[in-house]
Amino acid sequence: MSRPRGLKLDREELQLLADFERGELESIRNFRQEKRRLEAAARATLRKNKRINIRIADRDLEQLQKIALREGIPYQTLISSTLHKFIAGRLKEVD
Repeated sequence: MSRPRGLKLDREELQLLADFERGELESIRNFRQEKRRLEAAARATLRKNKRINIRIADRDLEQLQKIALREGIPYQTLISSTLHKFIAGRLKEVD
């Protein structure tokens, strides 16, 4: 892997460099159009226009708050994100 001298890369950056050098990355056709499409999708995903109130066990809320703190996000964002992943089919129940 050819890394420029004096440049420190983290693990993710090293993986990207390795993938690039193996020819596993491809240019995106119509990059600007694709970028606009993805930005619009992200904005629509992040738009929160309904408020709900729920009751939750103290211990569950404390665990959610600890996880959110570790992730560096507000616990309400963690809850919303988890619910979104579940309804989108990207979060599965584990036995």
